[in-house]
Formats: sequence, structure tokens, C-alpha cells
Amino acid sequence: MRTQVCIIGGGPSGLLLSQLLHRAGIDTVVLERQSQDYVLARVRAGVLEWGTVEMLNEAGVGARMEKEGFVHTGTYLAARNKGFRIDFDQLIGKKVMVYGQTEVTRDLYAARASMDGVVIHGTEGVALHALDTDAPFVTFTKDGTEHRIDCDYVAGCDGFHGPSRKAIPANVLKEYERVYPFGWLGVLSHTPPVSHELIYANHERGFALCSMRNANLSRYYVQCPLTDKVEDWSDSAFWDELKRRIPEDAAETLVTGPTIEKSIAPLRSFVAEPMRWGRLFLVGDAAHIVPPTGAKGLNLAASDVHYLYHGLVQFYQGDDEGVTKYSEKALARVWKSERFSWSLTTMLHRFPNQSAFDQRMQEADLDYLESSDAAKKVLAENYVGLPF
Repeated sequence: MRTQVCIIGGGPSGLLLSQLLHRAGIDTVVLERQSQDYVLARVRAGVLEWGTVEMLNEAGVGARMEKEGFVHTGTYLAARNKGFRIDFDQLIGKKVMVYGQTEVTRDLYAARASMDGVVIHGTEGVALHALDTDAPFVTFTKDGTEHRIDCDYVAGCDGFHGPSRKAIPANVLKEYERVYPFGWLGVLSHTPPVSHELIYANHERGFALCSMRNANLSRYYVQCPLTDKVEDWSDSAFWDELKRRIPEDAAETLVTGPTIEKSIAPLRSFVAEPMRWGRLFLVGDAAHIVPPTGAKGLNLAASDVHYLYHGLVQFYQGDDEGVTKYSEKALARVWKSERFSWSLTTMLHRFPNQSAFDQRMQEADLDYLESSDAAKKVLAENYVGLPF
């Protein structure tokens, strides 16, 4: 089989890149280890920067998002059970969209199917070859038969554990990582959201977040030790702990009920450099991970796709500057988003051995944010997304 760009990974970044390139007349094949049903069963974040929204519209997959998504013009931060609002619209004239990553992926799958896009599921043993030559190729096994795809470029959109990053020689690849000593216990419930916008809460017992998927589906999180297990948390224990940490007015109006999904996710910051080696490009989680505090994971993947898509279009028009400078451009934005996610995580979470002084410093940071329009503007600029 021959294609122009072989894309490893059928998550949102791989599908978005494939969709955009297809509309630009560039042929792609997407390889995905899991089934489509498995990919669509993943529960992920749903705060989209406006740049991501515009990219989805450019890809022709924004109709349902525009109809069902929630436009947010601000968010709430809290400490000592009192909250205050960061008004994106007033401060910087921008906004975000709340629309689940699962729904983004579903829309992209539908678009790829409608355009007869080639997405091959159930691939095993994916291996990347000759990446430092002008004739790279990818091999994989499906249903016991080995296949080969020859291509011009390979896009590694295969996540943190995929084979793409591992294909870069160890003496070339540099990795930077911080693993956080806690996790997020998250639940889904068929209940109306406690707030029409997200609430991020600092508390001496630990962080909490109130989010939503739609008008009757809420997503809530509390910080917990990594040693905890989901079975340790009954529904009543979760709701009681959430109420302790969020603003008093939100706790009083919180609608509780049976949870329909419950999981514990670890947090880490991670960056791999470079994001391009030979004919291979790393995209999204294959190159970087952020703690979910700043809602940057999917959005960073989308910005990678932006740079790579435009670079590849330029390449097939006779200009290779975009592909040559892909890593440099993408990493400049990645590190700024890593900084923001790290700083918000540090300000809002309780760390092991944290003293009363440390807690008061976090509260003082939030007090300053509440009283300073300049500080609010900095947070708003980063939260809604830096320009591509």
C-alpha cells in the first residue's frame, strides 16, 4: 500500500490531521490498535480553546459542536470555600467551548467515513522504518497478516505509550518529566451541573473541580492519593468530600446521585524533544503530557496538528520550511502550555508534607488573582489558549 502520510493513532489528533489533509488533497492512511468502539468509550476532558474550535470548523466537523456545545466566557477559582470569577470576555474578549473529547472523536470518525477516509483498526506490531531516508515505511499485522505502507511522511499520533516516539534514536531524543504525587478521582453522574461554568477549588484537604458534559451530565473530580483505589470511594463518600472542598454556595445547591463512571487518573508533566526526526513527526501525547488542571491536553494536540497540517500543505506546494520548522514551532507553544498547567496545578493542589505556611501561600496567590485585573488577564490569556 502507498500513501502520502501514514498516521499512527486513530484518536482525535490523528483523525483531525487526516481530515484536514484529505480536504487539502493529501492522501492519508490512519492505523489504530484498538477498535472504533473502544476509542469512543474513552472518557476525556472537554474544554476546547477557541483556536481548536476554529480548526474543527475548518475541518468541516463543527456543526454538532456548535449546536450542542457550551460557550463559556469565564471560569471560577476558589479557596477557603469562597469563589470568584475570571471573566474571559471582559478581560481579553475571548471564550472557550465545553464539548467532550469523545464527541469530537465521534464527529471526526463520521467525517472520515463520509469521505471514505482509510482508518484501519485492530493493527498490531506497528513498526516504523527508514525514517531518516526519503523512503520511510510502516509495517503492521492485522488478522495474522503482515502489511506494509510506503509513504512520504509518518505522523505519530499514537499517545504516550505508542511506538512512534520510541523510533527516535536514544542519543537524539531528550525527555523531560515531572510525576505528581497524587491523582484525580473523577466521576460522571446524570445530574445537572452545579455551575454553568467550571469551578477550580483549592482546599486544605485537596483540589476539586466541577465540570460538565451537557445540561444533565456532570463531571466532578477530587484530588486523592495515588494509593487509593476506586473501590475505596463510595458515591456518598465522594459527594461528601466534594462538598467539603468547593465554595459553600455551590455545595448547598449541588445535586447528587448515582455515578455512572468512576476512575482515578495520575498526573504528570512530560515533554519529548525533538518533535521531528527525519520523516517522522510526533503529535499530541506522543510528544507531551500535561496535568489536566489547565485543560490543555487535547488543545495542545490540536495546535500540533495546526503546525503539521500547514507544513505538509506547504511541502506539497514546493516549500519545505513548514515541515523543517515543525518541531521548533510546536515546542515553543508546548512549553508555554506546560508552564501554565504546572503553575495552576501547583497553586491549587495539596502536596505531601505541605505545611500550613504553604497552604496560606496558595491562598495568597488566589487572593491576589481575585484583586488584580492584570493577574486575571494573564490567567485568562493562557486558559483560553495562546495564539498558534
